[in-house]
Amino acid sequence: MTGIEIIPTCVPRDANDLARGADAMRGYSDEIHIDIDDGLFAPVVTWPYTEAGMWDAGGISVPAGMRSEVHLMVEDPRGIGIAFARAGARRIVAHIEAFGSAEEAHGALDAWRENGAEEAGLGMLMATSFEVIEPVVRACDVVHLMSIATIGTQGIPYEASAPARIAEFHARHPDMLLSVDGGVGESNIADLVRAGARRFGVGSAISKAADPAAAYAKLKVLAESALAS
Repeated sequence: MTGIEIIPTCVPRDANDLARGADAMRGYSDEIHIDIDDGLFAPVVTWPYTEAGMWDAGGISVPAGMRSEVHLMVEDPRGIGIAFARAGARRIVAHIEAFGSAEEAHGALDAWRENGAEEAGLGMLMATSFEVIEPVVRACDVVHLMSIATIGTQGIPYEASAPARIAEFHARHPDMLLSVDGGVGESNIADLVRAGARRFGVGSAISKAADPAAAYAKLKVLAESALAS
């Protein structure tokens, strides 16, 4: 049985912001979830994008000594995903909605692995039908399900319908690793585990806590208790 992973999230404004975020996490986690927004697919621009749709190819890196998960909320994820894989990102996740076809998505997943990523997966927005991802599910190492209605910034309210949606997808694909992202916290993580999720990208519930390390530890306990029950 797959265990629980809690991965703290950083939404970096620039490379220094990423370094500071990683340093803050090192005391309690050796993993980091890095949100990348292009100003087109997502409504904000984050590093390494310099303006909407344009990214700095020479400035891509991942924090040393940490297992990095890169979440590409971008319209054209193949090339930047390859750049992050070559820079040492352990996992690359983009959105099925960003691809024109299942073949295009499958090709990107293959390209990320070929360039060094250990895992490659696809995300889905809350409003996206499962039928959109069905043709390429078997090519994924993980499916990343959003549990908020809109994306791009931390603190967007959690959608109460998320556990039912995750449970439905888990029933369709019981052997697929499911990751959940968006509004995850103490009040809902047990329900998400019971629905079938095993990996969580967690932002505000950790970063805005008075004691982030304690918040991380409590989420892990709550999730593992739900898994054992």
